[in-house]
Amino acid sequence: MRLTPLRAIVVDELPEFDRRVLDVLREPMESGHITISRAARQADFPAHFQLVAAMNPCPCGYIGHISGACRCTLDTILRYQNRVSGPLLDRIDIQMDVAPVNPEILTEAADGESTAVIAARVQAATNRQLQRQGKRNQALTTREIDHYCKLERADKAQLKHNIEFFHLSGRAYHRILRVARTIADLDGSERITSKHISEAIQYRRSLLTQIRPI
Repeated sequence: MRLTPLRAIVVDELPEFDRRVLDVLREPMESGHITISRAARQADFPAHFQLVAAMNPCPCGYIGHISGACRCTLDTILRYQNRVSGPLLDRIDIQMDVAPVNPEILTEAADGESTAVIAARVQAATNRQLQRQGKRNQALTTREIDHYCKLERADKAQLKHNIEFFHLSGRAYHRILRVARTIADLDGSERITSKHISEAIQYRRSLLTQIRPI
């Protein structure tokens, strides 16, 4: 089976864009298409893409930095972060806080895995998904998630507890399961375990969700 590659939209300094412009992305991120209506005519276009975005946690970018250089007030931080709406964030499956890199690490030789090794692992996980369900996990519908992302009773209780504790939405629930299913595939596991669920939940616990008032 030949898969159409996902086109990536890369956005830097996300809060610097008008909030109304960013919210236009919500529908195509959810459905994979966009509908344009003009007078009596309507046209539907494919809009299947992967969004990769970056932003500072505050206007100066130094909140939480070891230097203590941030002088932004809480009100200023919230106004800055609220330029990105909650519904848009809810549609971003993985949200990571990236800490400043120690200068000593920058000067050391890289000792991580090569791109070729990582690519082979990703391809193997993709092959598992195609053999199991005929599509990538990203394309699973809600009903398909219920079928292919089944959990043991204890793991289901763990996920339910975290959903309630972090005040996550129903949309987040299904997205966490999709991410957990992918983590399990990368791990070569036939079923989703508590380890995979915990990792998927950690990917949604960004600094934004910690600072935003509930």
